[in-house]
Amino acid sequence: MIRLTVLTLLSLSLLFPRPILAQKSATIAGNVYYGSDYNPAKNVTVTLYDNERTALESQNTSDDGLFRFGGLKRSTYLIGVDIAGYEPVSIDVDVSMASDKGLAIYLKSTVKEEPTSNLKTVSVHELSMPPKARELMDSGMKKLYHEKDAHAALGDFQQALALAPAYYEATYQLGMAQLSLDDRPQAEKSFRNSFDQSKHTYGESAIGLGAALLDLGHTSEAEQFIRRGLLLNPNLWLGHYELGRALLQQNRLSDALSSAEQARLLAPSVPIVYRLLSNIHLQQKNYPALLADLDTYLTLDPSSPAGLRAKQLRDQFQRQADQHAPSPSNRKR
Repeated sequence: MIRLTVLTLLSLSLLFPRPILAQKSATIAGNVYYGSDYNPAKNVTVTLYDNERTALESQNTSDDGLFRFGGLKRSTYLIGVDIAGYEPVSIDVDVSMASDKGLAIYLKSTVKEEPTSNLKTVSVHELSMPPKARELMDSGMKKLYHEKDAHAALGDFQQALALAPAYYEATYQLGMAQLSLDDRPQAEKSFRNSFDQSKHTYGESAIGLGAALLDLGHTSEAEQFIRRGLLLNPNLWLGHYELGRALLQQNRLSDALSSAEQARLLAPSVPIVYRLLSNIHLQQKNYPALLADLDTYLTLDPSSPAGLRAKQLRDQFQRQADQHAPSPSNRKR
């Protein structure tokens, strides 16, 4: 019988050193974004070329703008994106020594944008904020989500709020930066302020508040805010993910699985969704599903410290499963 606790699986932490792995093949992966607003560019064709500019393979990006070319020989390649309405992009990538899984490609429109072009992606409330505050908001989001620099993002959001104290979207992003820095008490305050400033209409703030409360141990209150946020924004994958976490903590495994599967449906390329699924399947003792979850997690996050720890756990589960599998002679009986 396989015996590992949920806490064991949740220990995918930075405390584990990153070993140097001998790799026979290389991987090139990354995300494509629309450069004007940094939204993921989904269903965009990305082409892989060899060093002689011969096309080798093409694929369309996922809903999160993700692309991935694996099983490559160690060499130099070119990644190209050429779609109507945007400037062609070509990036040389050298994977002769190591894989590159952090490419970020920003598409620039060839159409001159009018001042009102942001109406498609920015709310009316945000458009009422001072332009400088919106610039700082965009800068902070780029630093937080694409450059993974929460400290720098924090400063941008604080400056935006100094110019526009009623900018509740920036207050929400401030909370996300604080959450990334493990400052959950301050994140809770920011999310609560954002939700109050929006007159309880901004679902993202309610979900963020629920996430912070969940980490602080207030499970029941957290669930209430997460559900409230999902009523306001039912298609936010993060809300279904956080609801799954809350339900798992209450050992409501069937409901937790439903929420996690909805998060996977909305965000199939987000690694932490599969971490949640693996914890639920572990509690359900559904080990084949657990191994499948870890396999998918490792295709999305193979080389980070958390990914390396997940690989160790996956190998450990597989060894134990093999040890407890009936032998061929026993199966014949």
